[in-house]
Amino acid sequence: MIAVILIFSVPIIKVITKHFEHKEQIKGQRVNAELELEKLKYENFVIETEKMKLQLEQMKLESPVEDINNLLK
Repeated sequence: MIAVILIFSVPIIKVITKHFEHKEQIKGQRVNAELELEKLKYENFVIETEKMKLQLEQMKLESPVEDINNLLK
């Protein structure tokens, strides 16, 4: 009886172990994907911030010209 239980328990334990290994691999892939997404979000934030700085600088440069034109009219 004990021998039969041992014979059948080994494959069952193997299946359970493979399942947990596969589950951990999926978690690892998900973490890597989330990390990549966060990197892309940060890069996007930096690009948008730089774009806004450039737009603000352009507005500052154009503003005095418009003020002078308004005074001359």
